[in-house]
Amino acid sequence: EPEMMRIPGGCFQMGSPKNEADRDSDERPHEVCVKAFEIGVYEVTQGQWQAVMSSNPSYFKKGDDYPVENVSWNDVQTYLNKLNQRTGQSYRLPTEAEWEYACRGGVAGQHYCGGDDVDQVAWYGGNSGDQTHPVGKKAANGFGLHDLSGNVWEWTCSLYDKEYGGVELKCNNKDTISPLAVRGGAWSSYPARVRSAVRNGGTPADR
Repeated sequence: EPEMMRIPGGCFQMGSPKNEADRDSDERPHEVCVKAFEIGVYEVTQGQWQAVMSSNPSYFKKGDDYPVENVSWNDVQTYLNKLNQRTGQSYRLPTEAEWEYACRGGVAGQHYCGGDDVDQVAWYGGNSGDQTHPVGKKAANGFGLHDLSGNVWEWTCSLYDKEYGGVELKCNNKDTISPLAVRGGAWSSYPARVRSAVRNGGTPADR
């Protein structure tokens, strides 16, 4: 089972201020409140995925402590269903609002998830050597969470809405063909794409 961290509920400014460098048009700043929840301290690893799914779809097969990648949202739902059956728990992906609240670590205005120094908190195109890295090697944020910026993009359970129309607070729990919000950037991203506010959308079958 993943190591989890209890995150207190609260309100925060989701999105980016209009004067933030490199901001995108889908980062409308607005106040959002979330209830207390738990989230993984680390990205799901290849070892964890292998233990549940008996397979490893990752491109970078370098060890059990590397993040699993090359997985679709649909794949994740299968993983979660099997994990919950085996553990009796009710794991799910975070909503997009929960993800960004967790990323910001209780500190307002940080450019990346854990600070303003991208090399301290993220594996990205400038320092990754064009590959993923073992989870937890970069500095944690204010909530004690690692790798929310960079290393691998992370699925959420929220539908992607460019205008932030409220779906960022909801967990889509049914089959869909609509894009879902993906957050955090990856090992190949420019610094601008691993910012706390950066967003992407992927269809459920995208890996």
